[in-house]
Amino acid sequence: MLLTRFITSISHFNSKSNFLLLSSATMSSTAAVDDAKHGFSRPEMYKQNLAGTVDSYDRHVFLCYKNHRVWPPRVEASDDDPLVKRVATAFKARKNDIVVKTKITVCEAREEDGYSDGDVLIFPEMIKYKGLKESNVDSFFDDVMVGCKSWGDGVQNAVAGSYIFVCAHGSRDVRCGVCGPVLIDKLNEEIQLRGLKDQISVMACSHVGGHKYAGNLITFSPGPDGKIMGHWYGYVTPNDVPALLDQHIAKGEVIQKLWRGQMGPPLDELKGANDQKLANGDDTHKSKKNVELESNNLSNNENVAGCCQGVNGVSCCRSASFEQNKVVDETVEANKKQGCQVCWSWRVLQQRDILTATGILGALAVVAVGYRFYRRSG
Repeated sequence: MLLTRFITSISHFNSKSNFLLLSSATMSSTAAVDDAKHGFSRPEMYKQNLAGTVDSYDRHVFLCYKNHRVWPPRVEASDDDPLVKRVATAFKARKNDIVVKTKITVCEAREEDGYSDGDVLIFPEMIKYKGLKESNVDSFFDDVMVGCKSWGDGVQNAVAGSYIFVCAHGSRDVRCGVCGPVLIDKLNEEIQLRGLKDQISVMACSHVGGHKYAGNLITFSPGPDGKIMGHWYGYVTPNDVPALLDQHIAKGEVIQKLWRGQMGPPLDELKGANDQKLANGDDTHKSKKNVELESNNLSNNENVAGCCQGVNGVSCCRSASFEQNKVVDETVEANKKQGCQVCWSWRVLQQRDILTATGILGALAVVAVGYRFYRRSG
């Protein structure tokens, strides 16, 4: 009887082992198929030039909310996600009031790392606000998004180090769903190996545009001059992760073959890690809508009229006529005070107009005196 039970147990164990082996083989086969069709070995990888595939913008706002695995395809339009929907609605309603070209993207909320639903990260200012709720979205837009000042209803903290946001929005696009989580795991693995866990944060984010370039990621880290830069990369594979950490994050060198563009004003050219020159960004003077709701990248504000707090604390005022006619090309020294500053370019225009008018009047006066002298002497 004992022998019978032993044989039965062995048979059961073998059956279970075979089942686990078959399940593992099936999962591996499925993963291989997914990678070939949607992942890093899909045929369209590297088929397009990436430089210039990011619209010009000056500020990126990330709303922490739930986990990328539960985001619906259009989280900004979901009644089950009222906070995100409220933010998207407010952004659309205030599009003409927001003078800083801004993108809003959803990122995951990770309680274990100190990120909760309703936390807001703002770059390049490196600010974190806690406590955004449906009830105070309007005050957030009044103070921060429109007024460019501290949010009176929120708890503000400074953040430091480097941030990497990886699109892992699988319900929106299966390619991002396949590539994103693998990149996140690889980034965290390499960061751990380098002992940089306290210096680099990796977070999943919602759709940022260009899903055909998956894996897509955005880095925010200090550049060679210490200013926070936001760079976009596409066609990123796990093999590229060491270079992104060792060259881009550590040295500020752009990875040329993967580079899509950057936050901030477009540059005519940018030096890459291989000493080649890259074209940056989109033409800011193209006729476009002020706000473009592109999936869960909640915004792309092109309105630049009015007075604003610009990139890296630079006080800027770019009226429509200033942008279109290029009357003045002023670079204003960084101003660390928060809030809307005096429009420097307008003041420069006033000074130039006054000086020009004074010069013309002076010239006319000289001509008039000379003419009178000539008449008398004649």
